Amino acid sequence: MIQISNKGKVILAGAGPGDPDLISLKALKYLKIADVVLTDRLVSPVLVDEYARKDAEVIYVGKQCSKGIHTPQKDINELMLEFALMGKLVLRLKGGDVSLFSNVLDELNVLVENGIAYEIVPGVSAAFGAAAYTGIPLTAREHSRGVRFLTLYDLKNVTENQWKDWASTEDTLVFYMSGQRLNTLTEQLLNNGIEKQKGIAIVQQATTPDQKTTVFKFEELETKQLPEFEYVPTLLIIGNVVNLHQKFAWFTEKTTTESYFDNHKIPFQNAI
Repeated sequence: MIQISNKGKVILAGAGPGDPDLISLKALKYLKIADVVLTDRLVSPVLVDEYARKDAEVIYVGKQCSKGIHTPQKDINELMLEFALMGKLVLRLKGGDVSLFSNVLDELNVLVENGIAYEIVPGVSAAFGAAAYTGIPLTAREHSRGVRFLTLYDLKNVTENQWKDWASTEDTLVFYMSGQRLNTLTEQLLNNGIEKQKGIAIVQQATTPDQKTTVFKFEELETKQLPEFEYVPTLLIIGNVVNLHQKFAWFTEKTTTESYFDNHKIPFQNAI
C-alpha cells in the first residue's frame, strides 16, 4: 500500500512507450493521487486525461526537438522543488522508463541536494514496447545472445573502433533518438562490414495506434528508399532477430505515419 507523509515528495515514474495500458499499477496509483503532475509530451495523453485528479495541477514539460519544443531541464528541476517544498506530492511522469536515456540524474541530484524525499518507479522502455509490438525478440537462441541500448544523439563522438564493433557484434543493437541519423548509421555499418543478411527495423510511434514498422536487410538498402522521420518518435532495431518480424508480427498497423501525439491536442506550455 502506498503511504504518503506530510512532507513534500517527488515520484519519478515511467509511463511506458505510448500504449496507456502499459503503465505499471504503482505509477498509475501515484497518478491518481498526485497533487502536481509534470508530464513529458510523449506520455499518452489518455493517462493524464482519464486518471489524474481533476483538481491536480498538470504541467506539460519535456522535449520534442524535431519541432523545436523544449522545456529546459533547469525549469523542470525548479518546478519539482517549488511544489515539493510546498508540501505537495509531485509526480514527474516520463515516457518509457525513468532511467534509460532520460535526464533522471539531473533530477536526482537536485532532489538529494535539497533534501526532498523521492521514489523511482520503473516503466516499460520504448525498446521493450517496440520489440513486443513488432514480434521481434531482442535476444533469441541462434539469433542474438545480448542486446545493447544506444543513441547517435552525439554522433561526433562515435569512434571508428566503435563503428567496427557495432558492425561485427552478434548482439542486437537498439538505437534511441537516432531516426534522423539513419542514413549515416546504415552507411557506416555497411562500410565497416556488417553482415548483409542482418535486418534493420525502423519502428515509428511504437505501441500507439499509429505504429508503423519498416524492415530491411542490409543487402536491400541499395534499392529501397528509407522512410522519413519528421516529428515522429522512432526506434531502430538492428540484428539477426529483426528477420523474425515477418513470422511473429501480431499488431495490426496503419499505413500512415501521421503523429498520434499531434492528433491529441496537448496544452504544451513553458514550465515557468
